[in-house]
Amino acid sequence: MYNKSTMLRKNLYSMLLILFLGSAAAHAQSSSSATPIPVDEIIRKFSEKEKAFKLARANYTYRQEVTVEELTTDDRVRGRYQMTSDVGFDSTGKRNEKVVYAPESTLGVGQSTLGMTKEDLDDLKNIQPFVLTSDDIYKYKLTYGGQEKVDEIGCYVFDVEPKKIEKDQRYFQGKIWVDDRDFQIVKTYGKAVPDLHKGGKDENLFPRFETYREEIDHYWFPTYTRAVDTLKFSTRNIKIREIVKYTNYKRFGADIKLIFGDSVDDSATGKPSTPESNKAPAIGPKK
Repeated sequence: MYNKSTMLRKNLYSMLLILFLGSAAAHAQSSSSATPIPVDEIIRKFSEKEKAFKLARANYTYRQEVTVEELTTDDRVRGRYQMTSDVGFDSTGKRNEKVVYAPESTLGVGQSTLGMTKEDLDDLKNIQPFVLTSDDIYKYKLTYGGQEKVDEIGCYVFDVEPKKIEKDQRYFQGKIWVDDRDFQIVKTYGKAVPDLHKGGKDENLFPRFETYREEIDHYWFPTYTRAVDTLKFSTRNIKIREIVKYTNYKRFGADIKLIFGDSVDDSATGKPSTPESNKAPAIGPKK
């Protein structure tokens, strides 16, 4: 037996509670996706800032340390590739790269079956330290994904994918986090595309990675990339780990200004200062 009037009141309270919770959830969703300025304006601002950063970075020297390892299922190293190089300039001011440490690679030796390809080396230079400038923005479809705090940095989040895959071209596909004050990328997560499936030994697959940046001289420079992924080849799955560190950024010369492409107006950003301690999201153990 039940009391009909009591049940009706309970049903009414339940309906009101459902409506209230639904309204609250909708409000939370709209507030997380709302932006103080239009999304197109965010994209314009950060792509222009990224172009200025790309030009500025071309005037910096730095050290790059690369380690790529093939792992067993229990994370023991089966093969390793290492290279440390100083990226700088020769006496004429031309960009160059000097290898300072490169032990013999054990990838592809013994039980290891992986090898470094031209695409891998190109991705280390161009995709993993991903920069999305106003010159390249037309190549990508960007989907706004809301706002997040990464560490204590407020960010706009975008899904990024190439609109079209051109032959012999490399692209980034994944997510980017854009600082909501400086309008520069502070973190990327994704992979280089396309994977190359030619069958048999010609398969060339690429891992998912995270790249973090740190603020130096008013720009956000890539400082750390980490990838731990399992590449699914047609014949077997291979686990890899990759660490890339970028250190010792220094502007080249006191009185020399190199120009790559369009010039940069220093008055807009101010003179370089001592590197600041502001850092991108926590990068985890550097192993």
